[in-house]
Amino acid sequence: MFESRHSARASHLPHRPKRVIIASTLAVLIALLIAGLFANILVTAASTTGGTLRTDIWHLVRMTSIQAGLTTVLSIAIGIALAWALNRLRFFGRDLVIGVFAAAIVTPGIVVAFGMLSIWGRSGWINSATTYLFGESIGNLAFGLWGIIFAHLILDATFAARILLERLDAIPAARLKIGQSLGLSPWQRFTIIDWPAIRGSVPGLAAVIFLLAFTSFPIVLLLGGGPANQTLEVAIFAAVRQQFDLLGAVHLALVQILVCSLVILAAAARPPVPISTGVSTGQNWHDRGPARLLQWGVLGLGIAGFLLPLLAVIFDGVVADLADVLTRPTFWRAATTSVVIGLSSAALTLILALGLGLGRAASARRTLRLGLGLPVFAYLAVPAVVLSLGFFLSVRNLGIAPAEAAPIVVIIANALLALPFASATLGPPLEGLVQNKAKLIRSLGLNSWQQLRYIELPLLRREVGVVLALAFCFSFGDLGVIALFGTQDFQTLPLMMYRALGSYRSDDAAVIAALLLVATILAFIALPRLFERLLDARS
Repeated sequence: MFESRHSARASHLPHRPKRVIIASTLAVLIALLIAGLFANILVTAASTTGGTLRTDIWHLVRMTSIQAGLTTVLSIAIGIALAWALNRLRFFGRDLVIGVFAAAIVTPGIVVAFGMLSIWGRSGWINSATTYLFGESIGNLAFGLWGIIFAHLILDATFAARILLERLDAIPAARLKIGQSLGLSPWQRFTIIDWPAIRGSVPGLAAVIFLLAFTSFPIVLLLGGGPANQTLEVAIFAAVRQQFDLLGAVHLALVQILVCSLVILAAAARPPVPISTGVSTGQNWHDRGPARLLQWGVLGLGIAGFLLPLLAVIFDGVVADLADVLTRPTFWRAATTSVVIGLSSAALTLILALGLGLGRAASARRTLRLGLGLPVFAYLAVPAVVLSLGFFLSVRNLGIAPAEAAPIVVIIANALLALPFASATLGPPLEGLVQNKAKLIRSLGLNSWQQLRYIELPLLRREVGVVLALAFCFSFGDLGVIALFGTQDFQTLPLMMYRALGSYRSDDAAVIAALLLVATILAFIALPRLFERLLDARS
């Protein structure tokens, strides 16, 4: 039966062997790049004497797994509650709230961590208020395990809510009418109608959130509060940057790769989780009584929990000396570097995601499709600092100055960071489009380039714009790669902010954090619309 289905699908699809070859070549190149970099690290570490692991590796595994597991469970639970509330409620500004939640996935982690310090830190808003009202503070709640988890929830729970809300919005109107005619209670509707609509997305979404939390770097770096809450990613950074303990870093990286690879293999069997940025469609279903009060309460707490740290970032940036930072040449050099790196990474991400997606859509072989899908998870399996270290050792062995290769390294690494989300956003609609338009493509006799130019790009212009926005924002706000590879002459805004915090220049850090946040959200909103208009103008 499998062979017959394979043959039927193969005969139905347009014959595009070049697309499969290009996609296979890209997949092999990504795999060889990762393998080559890591092999270089292993060889260098094996030849290094005196390197020893100075950290309890099982404590790191336990701590990383606990915080990632708790983040995943709580993010899914809160995400379901927020999606449920948003699906039922109608109010002025609802589209704005949904849009802000969608932007959570690209909000820089270092900005969220700074917002947490502004609200819950030793000198934060909460402690200032309790000291003023009651004469004593409640302590520094931003640091430690729960500070890390709370910061992750700000990003991951709202991300989950936006994904699950789209699944709820997609419930057919006929099914809702039947439910209303049967007089289903709010709980009955959730168990009979809502849960079956979202449960298929939960495993894949949980895997993505677990990997994001497991490989989290800036949040843990700023809010860890000491070795007790250190995770594998931060321990690898410390071993490389502070101690240059290559052997210890390799041991830690191997463990992280093993755990992440197991999660990735499990996630590869599930449908991908596309990033949703569209407007939420309305449904004619309104709960009453206690359920409605609960929905408003859930939504109010969710909005407050997400927006307060970000509003604190904006407020601190406004009251700090904004003009002084904006007049510094170092700021504009860092800003220019961030924009150039972000745009270059976005272009490379789109090329990789489009190349792999076109090949998967043109192939009917299940094993080949699986093989073309695995490289997109390379970054989530291999820590950012390990990739950076591999590049550093490679260029040094080739006799190239690390400062000269730094921009290329950061562009490639950041493109790999965005690739899983880009492929999940572009892949499923591309495959559906090829399936639905296959007969039209064959009847018109379009070649591969004509198919891309006249069919696929015009119909997928919104998804292509979203991919560019995601990749740019990920790169623009990333600290993981540049933290290890940056220099005094080559730094981005996140690295400049981190160095300002390390030098106790909190006002400078506040200004940079506010500008990072505003620029990221504006880019996430504007880039898809700009690209859509450009394609409309060309067509």
